[in-house]
Amino acid sequence: MDNTITQDATFAAVTAVNHMSAWSLFLQADIIVKSVIIGLLLASLWSWAIIFDKVFRLRSLFRQAEDFEEKFWSGSSLEDLYERIGAKPREPMSAIFVAAMREWKRSAGKPGAVSNASTLGERLDRVMKISLEREMDILQRRMIFLASTGSVAPFLGLFGTVWGIMNTFTAIGATSDTSLATVAPGIAEALFATAIGLVAAIPAVIAYNKLSSDLGRYAGRLENFAGEFGAILSRQLDVRGS
Repeated sequence: MDNTITQDATFAAVTAVNHMSAWSLFLQADIIVKSVIIGLLLASLWSWAIIFDKVFRLRSLFRQAEDFEEKFWSGSSLEDLYERIGAKPREPMSAIFVAAMREWKRSAGKPGAVSNASTLGERLDRVMKISLEREMDILQRRMIFLASTGSVAPFLGLFGTVWGIMNTFTAIGATSDTSLATVAPGIAEALFATAIGLVAAIPAVIAYNKLSSDLGRYAGRLENFAGEFGAILSRQLDVRGS
C-alpha cells in the first residue's frame, strides 16, 4: 500500500514538472501571452544579431584605423596615399581623408586659392565634418532598436504576466478551485512572460551602453584625425602663400 502511494506521488510530481517546463508553459499560455513571448523572443534574436554585427564591425574598424594612421604618418606623400586609396575608401577614417583631399585638389589649384586660404580651410573642415557625421550615422544604425528593446521588453513581459494572472483569477472564479495544482500553472506561465522580457532586455541594455561607449571613442578618434589633417592642410596653404 505504501509503495503504491509513493509511486502515485512520484508520478504526480513528474507530471507537474513536465507541465511546468518552458515549452509546456508556452503551449498552455493564452494567445495574447503567446504573442508577447514570441515577440520578445524575436526581439531578443534580432538584438543579438545587431550586437554581434556591431562588435565585429567595431573591432575591424579600430584595426583599420590603426593601419591607416600608420600609413598616413609614415611620411609618404599625401597625393600617393590618395591615389592608393582611390575613389572608394573602405573605412570611415580613409573616407574623411579622401573627402578632404578631393576638396583640396578641386579648390587649391584654382586662382586665388592662396589668398582665400581661410575660406578654403573652413570648407575643408566642413567637408570632413559632413563625412564624419555620415559615417557615424551608418555605424549607429539599429542602435535605437537595442535601446528600445532594453526599455520596452520588461514592460511587454509585465503585460503578458498581468494578462496571464487575470486569466488565472478568472479560471479560479469559474471553478471555485483554489488548490495549488490549479493556480500554479497559470501563474507560472504568466511569470514566464516576464522572464522572457528580462532575457531580451538585459543583454540589449548592456550591449547598448558598451557599444555606445565604443562608438563614442571611435568618433573621437575620427574627430582628432580630422583636426590634425585640417592643420596639415592649413600649413600647406601657409607655405604656398609665403
